[in-house]
Amino acid sequence: MKDHVELRPGAYADSVTLLQVSRAVQATPGVVAAQVAMATGLNLEVLAGMGFDVPGSSPNDMVVALRLDDDAELGAALAAVDAALVPTRPGSGDSRVAPPRTTGSALRHAGPGAVALVSVPGASATVEAMDALESGHDVMVFSDNVPVAEEVALKTYAATRGALVMGPDCGTAVIDGVGLGFANTVRPGRIGLVAASGTGCQQLLALLHHAGEELAAHGTDGVGVRHALGVGGRDLSAAVGGLATREALRRLDADADVDLVVVVSKPPASEVADALATEADALGTPVELGLLGPGQRDLTAVAEAVLARLGHDAPQWPVAGAHNTGAATGPLLRGLFVGGTLCDESMLMATEALGPIRSNIPLADDLALAPDELLVGAHTMVDFGDDALTQGRAHPMIDPTLRNEQLARAAADPATGVLLLDLVLGHGAEPDPAAGLAPAIAAARADRPVPVVVSLVGTDLDPQGLTAQRDALVAAGAEVHLSNAAATRRALDLLSQLEAS
Repeated sequence: MKDHVELRPGAYADSVTLLQVSRAVQATPGVVAAQVAMATGLNLEVLAGMGFDVPGSSPNDMVVALRLDDDAELGAALAAVDAALVPTRPGSGDSRVAPPRTTGSALRHAGPGAVALVSVPGASATVEAMDALESGHDVMVFSDNVPVAEEVALKTYAATRGALVMGPDCGTAVIDGVGLGFANTVRPGRIGLVAASGTGCQQLLALLHHAGEELAAHGTDGVGVRHALGVGGRDLSAAVGGLATREALRRLDADADVDLVVVVSKPPASEVADALATEADALGTPVELGLLGPGQRDLTAVAEAVLARLGHDAPQWPVAGAHNTGAATGPLLRGLFVGGTLCDESMLMATEALGPIRSNIPLADDLALAPDELLVGAHTMVDFGDDALTQGRAHPMIDPTLRNEQLARAAADPATGVLLLDLVLGHGAEPDPAAGLAPAIAAARADRPVPVVVSLVGTDLDPQGLTAQRDALVAAGAEVHLSNAAATRRALDLLSQLEAS
């Protein structure tokens, strides 16, 4: 085999485009591996891990790294790169009107209730979001890596205009049944969610949808979601102070078609949580708070509390592949997540059972892992969707490369006793995520039969197909739960069995 690495200074494409280019080129005959990416620090580490020797570069350079069969022609491979990078342009006779060149000019053609979705590199997101707000519209900021000071400025300005800023780093929203970002398809109903947590919101959507389907199958209806308003994972921090959560609560309280509001959040600042509880009590619509934290309920318990408020018993949350998981193969728990809130939830539960958990999103500062130090001799849980691991890369729900590489390393470590993973379905995510994760699980277990427990967050209405995704993971040797809390308890139980033996 032979490697070819070249820099293209000044060339730029967004991370999703480059992911698609890499995949297209890798399918070219004679190409063994292909990575086309911006030369960010994280991407250079990935390329080094693949064995590529990249010359001195800056983040403004595009790197084209190719590994070829001896017989492959480099010219054909580079032609495939160039072809994949060329944008589709209209023909000379095309009579279509040129698209608007700014967010504000685009919104002048939109109706009064239109929501602007901003998905650009974080450094440019605030300008676009402010343009949308000045045009009189709500905005969902999908972009991550936006400074917290800019988030406060956006939400403070929005509050003066009665507008809602969802985000930054808002991955999920459902507005009147229409999903934005990474959103699941769920049965409609009269529940409104406010979510300072993307995958926490998706976990509740999946659990409530499953419960609603079970109830409907037995002739009882009444459980479904009307809105899920994401507000960004930092909204209930001390710095932001719940600015967007208050606006979202005000709107849901005023909606005559919402009977119950649920607030879900990553661990909030205690003073902000206290103020939120007071404000929620003053609303006319009942509010169920699902705020993660030490001693607080997990998300499945929150879903069960919602069902109880509506007069229903919780169903048996589904699990498949329990026959796959034998005893733990070592003393340590390794959690590898694409969902930050799912990682938080599992860390909180595991800390109670195992003690401190090291993480790149730690529960305490002295437990922090550096981005280049994700496998240490301790219980660890890693959120691959954290800002530090997505700079210059697509979110791991789109590009699982980093998580799959870490899965192989963790499984090969003799100290690893159980692997705990998540897989999140829905619009915006990979069209077939199990097609990438299942082979990685099977390969990881080929040499060491380490138990793999997966929380599969999704619904039977999602485009990927919940059953097909579950079956692929089970066939690869995983145990699969719909509830992340149940998956975590199962992983902890497997470890405890090792300790007791």
